Amino acid sequence: MELRLHDYQKRCVEYILEHPAAGLFLDMGLGKTAISLTAVAELIDRCEVAKVLVIAPLRVAEDTWSREASKWDRLKHLRVSKILGSPKQRIQALKADADVYVINRENVVWLVEYLDQIPWGWCFDMVILDELSSFKSNTAKRFKALKKVRPLCERVVGLTGTPAANSLMDLWAEMYLLDRGERLGKSLTKFQHTYFKPAYGQGYVVYKWSILPGADKAITDKLKDITVSMKAEDYLELPELIEQTISVKLPDKALKAYRKMEQEYIVDFDDAEIEAFDATSVLNKLMQMSNGFAYSAEGTVRIHEAKLEALKEIIEFSDTPVLVFYTFQADRDLILEKIPGSKQLKDDADITAWNDGKIPVLVAHPASCGYGLNLQEGGRVMVWYGLPWSLEQYQQAVARLHRQGQKLPVLNYQILAEGTVDENVAASLEAKDVTQESLLRLLKARR
Repeated sequence: MELRLHDYQKRCVEYILEHPAAGLFLDMGLGKTAISLTAVAELIDRCEVAKVLVIAPLRVAEDTWSREASKWDRLKHLRVSKILGSPKQRIQALKADADVYVINRENVVWLVEYLDQIPWGWCFDMVILDELSSFKSNTAKRFKALKKVRPLCERVVGLTGTPAANSLMDLWAEMYLLDRGERLGKSLTKFQHTYFKPAYGQGYVVYKWSILPGADKAITDKLKDITVSMKAEDYLELPELIEQTISVKLPDKALKAYRKMEQEYIVDFDDAEIEAFDATSVLNKLMQMSNGFAYSAEGTVRIHEAKLEALKEIIEFSDTPVLVFYTFQADRDLILEKIPGSKQLKDDADITAWNDGKIPVLVAHPASCGYGLNLQEGGRVMVWYGLPWSLEQYQQAVARLHRQGQKLPVLNYQILAEGTVDENVAASLEAKDVTQESLLRLLKARR
């Protein structure tokens, strides 16, 4: 597929090429991954970099970077190695002959310590921090580990749409990883006393800081020569629907149970017997197991939480309330139990509260929020925890946010379990072939 960059994306690519340290503060949906990989490909062609390390949230590290590289003709030559899994698997991936190495942020400390023990040491001349705001704490081990190797990195790129989601105080650690303290100072303490004043505290301990008058402009002025900031509404024709697949891998035990159900229509899991009696019911069971549970005679059997973890990451990095569509009641119950601030859509009061920005995570069944509901004022991010076997239901639910009056691009995430019926349902929805005949074909294929 040909990658046709927008003008603003081309400007971002050039910015990375021209700046050894660059912060791209781009709104969600503006294509940070494609921009970064295009710049990487150019730098490799120029022989300016050889090995690039990408540090990203786990789900992004597992899927997004490798998928984006393989999707576009101009990026397919990039070899991507994912430093994930067990220590043995990580070491093998690290030793692989590749251009781009992707690791999750939780393993940064391990990586620095491991490379410190081997002869060739730190081997990456470019580092991309996918979600720079993950490094806002100067006391976190991951920050300290990167700070140690930062002098060895010739190029660093920080990507985020929310560089100061909580406070401008967050910027110090993030910017230090870019410029080693050149703009905001070598220490957080000096930064605090230069631009902030204690709001309240006890003795020498300050619990909260408030920014000094004019300090916000002073801070942003210092960052102008090292950052690019773009909002989606300034560069995209609105409203635009941006669809993204989040692939998750089932744990080995769950995948083994899934395969047995697929072939034998019955499986024992944690002393519970899960059984399907015909082809149609086995498909239903497979959809349940893809989501993380199954109904049995003994009740609801929990099988995994892979999708729940992916949902948590989406919510963590979202700059707006999130609308979550579920398929089964067990999904709904788990989300409401494990996601703080989540609320089920039940009545008009919930719709009003959502549109007023008072519900951070709204949980709804697509059949219950179809025709006529206006939810576009409350947010622009929707997540499919499980897809419905109904094109009409799917399209109507998407239209709750992606509709006239929506002022921002709408992000539509589908969380799919790899190698499961999820992928078949998604393909059928995309092909607009969700019919009785296609259902029968799918049932036959699962055998």
